[in-house]
Amino acid sequence: MMSNCSKDMTLPPDLKLKKGSGAIRTKFPIYSNSLPPCNHACPTGSNIQEWLSLAQSERYEDAFQALIKNNPMPAIHGRVCYHPCESACNRTNVDQAVSIHAVERYLGDQALVNNWQVRFQAEPTGKRVLVVGAGPSGLATAYHLKRKGHEVEIRDAAPMAGGMMHFGIPAYRLPRDILENEIARIEAMGIKIVLNHKVEDLLAEKVKGQFDAVFLAIGAHVGRGVDIPNDEPEKVNDAVSYLRDIEMGTAPVLGKRVVVYGGGNTAMDAARTARRMGGDVMVVYRRDRAHMPAHDFECVEAMEEGVTFHWQRTIKEIDGTTFTLEKMAIDDSGRPQPTGEFETVEADSLILALGQNIDTKLTESIPCVEHKHDGTVIVNEQMMTGYKGLFAGGDMVPSDRTVTIAVGHGKKAAAHIDAFLNHRSFNKISKQPLIRFDKLHLWYKTDAEQSEQPAIPVIQRATSFDEVVGGLTEEEALYEAQRCYSCGNCFECNGCLGACPHGAITYLGKGKGYKVDYDKCTGCEACYSQCPCHAIEMVAALTE
Repeated sequence: MMSNCSKDMTLPPDLKLKKGSGAIRTKFPIYSNSLPPCNHACPTGSNIQEWLSLAQSERYEDAFQALIKNNPMPAIHGRVCYHPCESACNRTNVDQAVSIHAVERYLGDQALVNNWQVRFQAEPTGKRVLVVGAGPSGLATAYHLKRKGHEVEIRDAAPMAGGMMHFGIPAYRLPRDILENEIARIEAMGIKIVLNHKVEDLLAEKVKGQFDAVFLAIGAHVGRGVDIPNDEPEKVNDAVSYLRDIEMGTAPVLGKRVVVYGGGNTAMDAARTARRMGGDVMVVYRRDRAHMPAHDFECVEAMEEGVTFHWQRTIKEIDGTTFTLEKMAIDDSGRPQPTGEFETVEADSLILALGQNIDTKLTESIPCVEHKHDGTVIVNEQMMTGYKGLFAGGDMVPSDRTVTIAVGHGKKAAAHIDAFLNHRSFNKISKQPLIRFDKLHLWYKTDAEQSEQPAIPVIQRATSFDEVVGGLTEEEALYEAQRCYSCGNCFECNGCLGACPHGAITYLGKGKGYKVDYDKCTGCEACYSQCPCHAIEMVAALTE
């Protein structure tokens, strides 16, 4: 390592703050672990620094167990999460973010290969909770409630568990054996999953099953429509239904030329899936690429696979196979405005990917449950609806719709349901100070670029549902874990020990940290300045 410091680590005394000629301590150091930005950005509240640290030590099963304290499905998340943790990673200020999702995937895959089960101990509470919906939010809620000792039963109308992970995310992004095996591990904890069971009367099932609380997580399965003049409506499919039919093996024949209308991640999934089914696929979107809601890498991968894009276009009319498109102009606020200019394209079918709504049939007759215009259920800070004991999360409540956010809802809901069952309130522990890059004391800046995950050739991607992106090897996963700066958390580098000019710091041994002898400490800040991860704070001394 090469130091980039140009001055001594020990600061000169500030004579303005002292009286007399002797050393008077005005502040002293304390070891204080703080909040890394990756943890802060994670919707599941994952203690990323903790499990990366364990992975650095090659303690992979311990890292896995630490990871699943918050997120029960790491092999899934390592594939489908859009990893906001990496956007927040302090390492982006030096080279590239730690590939957190790739290490998470490695640990998740190792757990499946080695059959690591969930290690937990919980005394049975005798309380029963019904979870409606076996998607990510429902599974996570059941998982966390089981870890607290409650008996949980999940009921779902589908023939297989997974919800939108199964019916909305294509197999080329999430292989079905990975999905099924991670769900099986949750089920093996003693959670009952009842499939092919559509809940029609929620309150009746609650009473009949003697459930003490209910969590709703039925997902957004109703595709939004749009009024387009068209004499052949049978040629129009919504994206969610199309992806579900693909999964069930009942997909309609779309013809050779397919238009996908929309610019979100579901639109990209539908377009790439239709391409794999042999179609010549074009995406029509009313805004430009910079304003599309889909993640840009999805757009790039779709283009690589042969999907074409018609930016700033809306569909005005369909006459047989002729689609009339109107050109749009983006105004100063980023909104598309019609121009009155038209063009035509030829296509055999249309897939609508304009978003999804919630089916409110299950909740509209329940007293005190309120809905928003899109069918989402209004919940309070405890994720409880207006009906006492009825909670909701995931796509059912107003929020961004991702697997990770849904799992975060499940963890939060389980904490509040547990409190409700125990006749108390749950108060989240206040977060420690957030350590961003400007608070680090990096006296070293190594050039260690992010590991690149392998991908199958484009020609193979466009014709099969094989997984596109591969995982890291053990060597690469270890390297990635070692790239972590451990922001805000002591990793026992002994920098403070070596920097102290008075011998006031003692190392207590692996995992035990350090002790400060304040009779010897002068408050010179050498240890604080030397600590690269900002795990030491200087606290003002009491003055008379």
